[in-house]
Amino acid sequence: MTEPVVMYGIGATKAGTSWLYRYLAAHPDCYLRSIKELHFFDSREHGSRDWYLKQLESTGASLGRRIASGQGGKNGEACLHLAEIGIYSNILRGGDETAYLAFLHDGREEERVVGDITPCYSLLSAECLAHMAEIAGDARFVYLMRDPVDRLWSHVRMIAKRRSKDGGDIPERATRILDKALDGQEDHIVERGDYRATLERLDRALDPDRVFICTYEELFSDAALERLCGFLGIRSIPGNYGTRVHSGTPVPMTVEQKRRATEFLRPQYDYVASKLGQMPRGWGAAMAGA
Repeated sequence: MTEPVVMYGIGATKAGTSWLYRYLAAHPDCYLRSIKELHFFDSREHGSRDWYLKQLESTGASLGRRIASGQGGKNGEACLHLAEIGIYSNILRGGDETAYLAFLHDGREEERVVGDITPCYSLLSAECLAHMAEIAGDARFVYLMRDPVDRLWSHVRMIAKRRSKDGGDIPERATRILDKALDGQEDHIVERGDYRATLERLDRALDPDRVFICTYEELFSDAALERLCGFLGIRSIPGNYGTRVHSGTPVPMTVEQKRRATEFLRPQYDYVASKLGQMPRGWGAAMAGA
């Protein structure tokens, strides 16, 4: 059996990685496990393994309750997911790279690509990224970006929803979280959209031919998927462009919020435009309105 491409989806957060996971998981030339985010490398580098293990345990308990109540999903998807959580929890706990890579491959037949889409990988050091490429054989990295203001606001709304008890205070929470982020607090949100830092680490760590960069604004198109599939060495198949994943609670930004966020993120716009040779399509409106 031919060794597959190992595809690492490294982010950014709220830039289409969940949609990409569903597209590739359904692709006949790809084999992805039922757990989208494996957090193998970031949990080790950032010391967050116990936290992620608790998240897996919580997801497994919820799945167990669903299955017990007869809500196992079509074709036993919930049962499969629960079984894979149990297997992978032991692998994550042990931290063995060989077992991690075996998990990506186990169950594969003739598919050309296996993978792990974990947006937190965008925060990894250049040394860790280089190591990921070294151990995987034919490793290829996919990095998605999104208009910086739109990505930030989507992330802020996601955090506000998580912290809300009943959803009724999401707009107020989002305003407070955004203010903190723009004042230098809640830096974990801003960090996920630091395209410059991630792209510079990728440049230091990897052969540029092993890195695919795409924006959220262009992702949902035949042209973008043809380019992606060519990069991965698989057949180009149209996606379900009418479906968005984890779109979040709709809360509009005020004019002042957008102005402040655009000014705060102006260095990201400038760097990406310089890196790509032009401002990505769909990003100019935020700059013009600032």
